Amino acid sequence: MFDFDGTLSLIREGWPEVMVPMMVEVLTRTGTTETRQQLHQLAHNFVMELNGKQTIYQMIRLAEEVDKRGGNSKPPLEYKQMYHERLMVRIRSRREDLRSGNVPPTDMLVPGSIDVLRSLRRKGAQLYLASGTDEHYVREEVELLQLTSFFGEHVYGALEDHRSFSKAQVLQRILEVNQVQGVGLLGFGDGYVEIQNIKSVGGTAVAVASDESGRSGQPDPWKRNRLIGVGADVVIPDFRECKDLVDYLWGTR
Repeated sequence: MFDFDGTLSLIREGWPEVMVPMMVEVLTRTGTTETRQQLHQLAHNFVMELNGKQTIYQMIRLAEEVDKRGGNSKPPLEYKQMYHERLMVRIRSRREDLRSGNVPPTDMLVPGSIDVLRSLRRKGAQLYLASGTDEHYVREEVELLQLTSFFGEHVYGALEDHRSFSKAQVLQRILEVNQVQGVGLLGFGDGYVEIQNIKSVGGTAVAVASDESGRSGQPDPWKRNRLIGVGADVVIPDFRECKDLVDYLWGTR
């Protein structure tokens, strides 16, 4: 099972730089005496702790923080819409460039993504994708990145009723449908939540500590430390050395 944003896709690279400042603006309007720097640190911490869950959970937390400071919070769905409108401004040209063919999909993928998907498929693995982004956007962006042939209908994203979807639910469905134990699950992700979910069922968790903006081949230090802390079995910066990775995971190296 793969997470999407930051694990395979770079279309939404920089999303925390949209979400966190928006939250700081909202919290500042409560009249709190906290500095913008303090609010930025607060928002960044809980945004990243919830990374991997549906976006609505980050907005639920924002509403809670507004109420704590004596403000009048808006419904979390309104905050989510505000965030998404700002994010689309940032990523609209990326989506349009992919759709028009001006930019090849590999420019918007974590390096080595296609190679690792091909390698896993050759090993006979059934591939699944689960994202905290709204499902209709995930399916659209999977198509733009030409990944549909790898995942087929096994693409899952956030639903309007957030209680109807979680990555943990997808994991359980995978295990039940395939009648396998958790030890047979291999998961890839760059967020706290999916690594935790994979480990909770006994699977092998590969943390992708991707340098999304630079594609440098070096791990993002913050992601790396965070994902080791939650129990990742393997940490990689991207998939450039996917042959060695797959050989290691299959016990042939």
